[in-house]
Formats: sequence, structure tokens, C-alpha cells
Amino acid sequence: MAPLLQVKNVTKSFGPVIANNDISFEVSAGEIVALLGENGAGKSTLVKSVFGLLSPDQGEIYIDGKLMVPGDTAAVIANGVGMVHQHFQLVPVMSVTENIILGDEPKDGLFISRKKAESKVRALSEKFGLAVDPTANIEDLPVGTQQRVEILKALSKDVRLLIFDEPTAVLTPQETDELILVIKNLASLGVGVIVITHKLREVMALADRVVVLRNGKVVGTTTPKESDEAGLAQMMVGRSVVLEVSKGVANPGRPVLTVKGLEVFDDRNLLTVKGVDLEVRSGEILGIAGVEGNGQRELVEAICGMRLRARGQVLVSGVKTKDMHPHAVHEAGLSHIPEDREKHGLVSSYSIADNLILNQFDQEPFARGWFRNMGAIGKNADLLVQRFDIRTTSPAALASSLSGGNKQKVVIARELSQDLQVLVAAQPTRGVDVGSIEFIHKQLIAARDKGAGVLLVSAELDEIISLSDRIAVMSGGKIVAIVDSKGADRDYIGRLMAGLNK
Repeated sequence: MAPLLQVKNVTKSFGPVIANNDISFEVSAGEIVALLGENGAGKSTLVKSVFGLLSPDQGEIYIDGKLMVPGDTAAVIANGVGMVHQHFQLVPVMSVTENIILGDEPKDGLFISRKKAESKVRALSEKFGLAVDPTANIEDLPVGTQQRVEILKALSKDVRLLIFDEPTAVLTPQETDELILVIKNLASLGVGVIVITHKLREVMALADRVVVLRNGKVVGTTTPKESDEAGLAQMMVGRSVVLEVSKGVANPGRPVLTVKGLEVFDDRNLLTVKGVDLEVRSGEILGIAGVEGNGQRELVEAICGMRLRARGQVLVSGVKTKDMHPHAVHEAGLSHIPEDREKHGLVSSYSIADNLILNQFDQEPFARGWFRNMGAIGKNADLLVQRFDIRTTSPAALASSLSGGNKQKVVIARELSQDLQVLVAAQPTRGVDVGSIEFIHKQLIAARDKGAGVLLVSAELDEIISLSDRIAVMSGGKIVAIVDSKGADRDYIGRLMAGLNK
């Protein structure tokens, strides 16, 4: 019997960049296959070709032995393939039922039958063990429940192969564990599953087989029984990687960042940060744990002078910082690794050398009055490119020419090369490979050990627990608990993240 999915010699290029290079792999009914690889390895391009969102330049894709027409998503769906996207494809103001039946509404005569629709949703929910309230509005549901709706929406089409793209990116640990059980249950019912994830712990817990991509090619296939996290990481990057964060005992000193009664509105003019009090001391890392969307982004932007503070104060070493003035906050002694490096961390059309002095462009030795000191700018760039292992042909190359991991290294090099008192690091390892993650972790610990106070915000709970000396849990725009990271209970923190007090 033919495999459920056969990918044969698929190649896809975007201009001179070969995203997929002669890739072949298979998925059988009831099998869970994890696609693993660095950022830019070609995983998303590959599954988009499978789902018909992209047309391969070469190669063939078969579903149940039937050759698919390249780029024909409708035919792929009709042949039993579904996809759960990292960013949910749901309409917030509509109900669970309305989202699931959208485009395939059951009718009584000429009219949509709400009774039949809700009955269909309840039947799907019971069949696959995905409890949802058919009448609830999407915008009122927690993220984990929204993901259940997304899965049910895909399963409503009689799916036999289901693709998950980074399915746990915005889930609590408990929701992640629940999703793993859901996926295993789907496989037990005969559904073939492809999972894209960069979280090695989840791969080990979930997958029957692991296909590893590097530079657009399949570099190996293995199973969790035949490998471990370190082995998978080595396959991904081509060298051994230290996955455990090694750090000495913190020696915290005086407070260097103090946040008092901070209130901040989001872009929708809703109060998102609700009276936050925080204190970060020199020589420590304070991690903020929380499900995305609970005010972390607005908190960071208000601290760093990028967003108006409705109420409250931000002090660096006891000195109040100006509201909505990033340059003034920087001059007060605060460095910032922004969440969105493309939007807030770099100017892509500038050279790497210029990006390395963006916050010092008007200061000596890089400028004297109206004149730039090109020699000093070049010398600084050569030094930082070497020190921070920025992979580039030349510091004069444009920042846009760099990979995601190397762009992040440019931001980190700029922010950590100055002797500042506070470092605010927001999602510092998002979208970078395990090799770059290892390097970035070392740099954050080095900044702490030199006496800086580090405020770390990350959606990765494992990263928060391993790097932080203290952990502040944020839920619903408030700090609901501060715990010592030594012996921190992952499940307890996860419950706090979900808004549960115990």
C-alpha cells in the first residue's frame, strides 16, 4: 500500500536562494513525522508546497498515490490534507461554530441551519476529544482553546493528513502537554501528522520519526529512540551544541531598574499593563514568564521609551527616565534588544558597520560635530564582527544580506558592547537556530556577570527557567508572582501563566 504522503525530489528556489533542494520523504497513515531544522532550513517552504500554497520548481507530491497538481490547494484539501497555521486563521468576532463551518454551512432549504452546525461541531469535538463550547465567541476564548477550534476546523474536512506549523508557540506548558495528547490521539485514529517545531523536548515526546533539514536539504532521518536532544541539535547545525545553560551563582547588588505602578495602553487603546511594580538588581537576570498577549510587549516598550506610559515611573539607577524618548532612555544607561529586530533593531538598507553604532552615531569617537569618523566606525565593526561571530563577507555589506541569526547577533553586539547598567532583552532567541541560541545565552549571562541588570522577556518557559535568577510571572497585564528560579516548578509557573493561582 502506498504511503499517505510521498514527496519526491522537490526543489523550490526564490531567485538565487534554493529553499528546498531535491527533498524526498514519506508519511504513513497514523504516523507523526517531525520536520526539524534551523531557521531558514526550508521547513515552511516544504509544507507550503505540500499544502499547495507554493508550486515546486521540480519534483512530485503524491497523496494516497495520486499525483497532485502543483499549487492547487483546493485539490490538496479535497484529497484530505489540512493545515493548522502558527497564526490562527480564525475570525475573532464569530462563534466557534461559525468559524468551523465557514464556507461549508449546513442548510435547511435556502437557510443556514444553526442547529445542524452546532450538532456537527459537538460530534467532531467528541470524536477527537477536543472539548469546545460551540456557542462561544473566539475572542473570549484562551489561546489553547482557540487552537482546538483551529484543529477542529481542519478536521471538519475529513482530513487524513494534518500539518502543524509551530503549534506550541503561544501555549502554556499545560496546553502544550494537552496538544501532544491530542496529536497522538489523532494518529491513533489513522491520521498522518507532520509537525514543524524547533522545540527538541516536544519532538522527543511526540514524534515517531524525525526528518532533519539543513540548508534546504534532508541531512538525516531518525527516531526519538535512536537519538536524543543533543544528537538532533548536532544534525540541525552540523556541530555539537551545548543545550544546557551553564551559569554561576548570581551576586545581585543595588537596584538598577525600578518600575513603579506602571500602566500602559495597547494599540487598541485598551489598558494592557495594569499597575506593574518591578525591580531588577545589578548582577542578576529577572525573567518575565507569560503567554504572549498578556502585556509583556507593551511593558517592554514603555520601559524603553517606545510607548506612552499612562501612569507610573521607570527609573534607571534611581533616576527617572523620559516618557516616549528611546534615545534619552539609552543615554540614562539602558540597552534594549527588541522583540522585532527587523522593525525596531536594524535598518536593513544600512551597512552592518552603521547598524553597529545606531545608538551612538552622534557620539565620539564615531562623530565629531557634523563629521563622521569612518576609521573609528570601521574599526568598531571589525572588532564586533569578530567578537560576536557575525557571519558576513564584510562589515560594509548591507544588514539585509544577513541571515536571521546573524541579524540578531548585530543587535546583540551593538547593545552589549557598551558599558550600560540595564539590558532589556525581549524574545532574544526568537527565530534563530540552536547554535545561535547557545551563543546568545552566553552573552546574556556574561552581561549579568559584568554587573548589568538583565530583564529577560521570553515566550519560551524553558529559556526563562534556565537563564533567570528570579522569575516574574505575568498574566492579564499584572505580575501575579515572583519566584526564585532555583528549583522552580515548571507546572506551577505554567498554571500562573494561565491565570490560575495554584
